Amino acid sequence: MRGGWVLALALVSGGCTAAPPPPDPVAEAARMGLPPQGARWLGAQTRLLDDDLVNFLVEMRGARGPADVEAYAECVAAQYTLIRGFGFARLVRTNVNEEGGVWRGDAVYTVSPALPPGARTIDAEVVVARCGEDGIPTV
Repeated sequence: MRGGWVLALALVSGGCTAAPPPPDPVAEAARMGLPPQGARWLGAQTRLLDDDLVNFLVEMRGARGPADVEAYAECVAAQYTLIRGFGFARLVRTNVNEEGGVWRGDAVYTVSPALPPGARTIDAEVVVARCGEDGIPTV
């Protein structure tokens, strides 16, 4: 008899699961690449570190968090990649900080004519088009 209770309890409890939390609209917009309302892009600087290694410094106000600054840096990197005559880039690293309401991103990318190895690669034409659709500046 004892085994029957365990089986019944297992069957009853197995069907009960907690509902997932509702999505956070701010996080969802940042994930999709949509710019925050009231965002102001303060500019970007480019430093060539080597033939295929580039440092991008970007600044903005009104970011919701690091993801917005990273998206801006990616847009700038993609446009630069096309300007240099390449088609692809790979993110090496991005550092983001905020001080006094100004968000700064310091990103390093490699640029190349062919798809580089690695998980964090971008097709520059696709990214520039998406940035234009999302209203994120590329220069």
